[in-house]
Amino acid sequence: MRGAPMMRRAPWALGLGVVIASAVGLAGLAQPAGDNQTSPDTGSSSPSSPSSSSEGPPGVPTIAPPPEVTPPPITSHNTSSDDDDNGPSNSAPAKPPPPKPPPPPPPPPPVPLRSPAAVIQALDKVTAETMRFAVPVGKPIRYKNLVFVVKACESTGLGGAAPQASAYVVIDSAPLSSGGVAPPPPREVFKGWMFSNSPGLNAFQHPIYDAWLISCMAATPPA
Repeated sequence: MRGAPMMRRAPWALGLGVVIASAVGLAGLAQPAGDNQTSPDTGSSSPSSPSSSSEGPPGVPTIAPPPEVTPPPITSHNTSSDDDDNGPSNSAPAKPPPPKPPPPPPPPPPVPLRSPAAVIQALDKVTAETMRFAVPVGKPIRYKNLVFVVKACESTGLGGAAPQASAYVVIDSAPLSSGGVAPPPPREVFKGWMFSNSPGLNAFQHPIYDAWLISCMAATPPA
């Protein structure tokens, strides 16, 4: 009775043993393939690749160390002492600054305006009598014992705040005859420029009379 169950279990145990043996054999065959994949080929490895001893286990990435950086050499810019020891510096001399342009020439003075006549004012110091009269250029005009001759009359700065008039005047002392007595010959008592804005610059000096320039006339006065 017991022999019959044992006979029934023998084929099932035999089949189980065959399956286990096949599994063990397949595991043995798969192991060398895995070793070949993880172990590097020492003959074809390059010098830059890390050695097999530094690699980690399969499936874990290996972090390579950063490359070494060599710092540049330190150069000193303070070479004044070396230049003093070795002689004059070889650096290029500094360029001189460009010359300044000459200043523009001053504007020419305005051309004076010439007039055909001058206005003169005379004073008699004895009688305190004053008289203003026009003297045409080149024509003698008498005032008592004085004879005025204007050679030129010029004006500058017309239209401005202080116009300037100047006249070249010749004054002769020529007294009139009195009581049938012949007068003395005329004599020159003044010759030069008179200035309207500066009467005392070249003043006419006489013991009895005084005279100065007032202005220049733009038109010839009537006779």
